[in-house]
Amino acid sequence: MGISKDLTNARWRKSSYSGNTGGECIEVAALTLGLAMRDSKNPEAGILTLSPEAYSAFVTYVRA
Repeated sequence: MGISKDLTNARWRKSSYSGNTGGECIEVAALTLGLAMRDSKNPEAGILTLSPEAYSAFVTYVRA
């Protein structure tokens, strides 16, 4: 997809709906050409990078 995989300096954030109760949540980081997502409980497990179009489709699907 042409998105840089070097996420050393990525600024990860959790949803404002995510509390400190240990619930399942993802973190996201804005990239120059898209967005990265990872599991907040296990960030070393892997990262999914998405183009803006793919992220929009993902959000549309989840909301439905």
